[in-house]
Amino acid sequence: MQHLSPRGCLARACAGIALYALLSLFAPCAEARVTGPMPVDPAAEPSATAAVSSSMLPLDALAESAADPGGGHERTFEPYATNLYQAPFSRIALGTDISPLGIGIKSATVLNTFMDARVMGNFLMFSPGTFEVQCFRVNSNLHMESVEALVDFYPWASVWRVSAGVMLMNGNQFTGGGTVSGGTDFSINGMTFYSANPNPATGATPVSGSGVLGFHRNSPAFVATGGFGKFIPRSDRHWSFPSEFGVVFTGPATINVTMNGWVCKDKQQTECTNLSNASDPVTVEFNNQLRVQLNKWRRSLDNFPIYPIFSYGVMYSFNVR
Repeated sequence: MQHLSPRGCLARACAGIALYALLSLFAPCAEARVTGPMPVDPAAEPSATAAVSSSMLPLDALAESAADPGGGHERTFEPYATNLYQAPFSRIALGTDISPLGIGIKSATVLNTFMDARVMGNFLMFSPGTFEVQCFRVNSNLHMESVEALVDFYPWASVWRVSAGVMLMNGNQFTGGGTVSGGTDFSINGMTFYSANPNPATGATPVSGSGVLGFHRNSPAFVATGGFGKFIPRSDRHWSFPSEFGVVFTGPATINVTMNGWVCKDKQQTECTNLSNASDPVTVEFNNQLRVQLNKWRRSLDNFPIYPIFSYGVMYSFNVR
């Protein structure tokens, strides 16, 4: 009889255990071959039957069935079938968003796997109310109106996006107008003036003015943005919720002011003139101070040559051919 060392006994024991495990693993398969195919309950769920049968397929067959949705095997791991390739202009989307440009209405279409094209319109009419500037009680209005066209690029067909385009039309501006009550003093560039009291005999009227702050120096203007989410999903989904952030290179805002009425240099209103009389010394001095003040404001606005964009929207897409 051969005597084994403890190490040899341990090796034989391990081999026996491994052999027993393999026989136990393949025993059901052998029993199935002897007894024949298992009966299928007609009342069973089709999806459960497909799941059982697919679990017995080799790995390469599983991969083939996943690549071929029409092969009769369910793709339970993907709720929406991916369709990276969509023919140009075969799918469009309509949606809306909100941004500093106002309320947006947009439309997009597929160009290829990596690119979309968009056209957007934005509008907003809003009255912030009355506020005071240099003793002027100003009634203000915000008017936003613009149209943009952009091309969206999705690197590596990802959900991240970079976009470039043009703001074709820009009517974005802030307007205001008001009157200084008669006898009230106000300051222009640090110099004090007085609004004339109404006087039917001389035709004097209090000082009034209007101004426009425009955000459309460059028109058309270049647009550059980035974002997350596709405007048109590369799948069977219809809804998407893209976000966007970027800038419009509008150039610095413009500011223009028009003044009317009678202005005085003293409280007693002995030196007064109609601002429409451009040759009067009081008018000349007033206009000079106003011009200096406007230049200061314009230099401050020169520090902001771009207009910011950040938005979050909702889109609904569908096939057109």
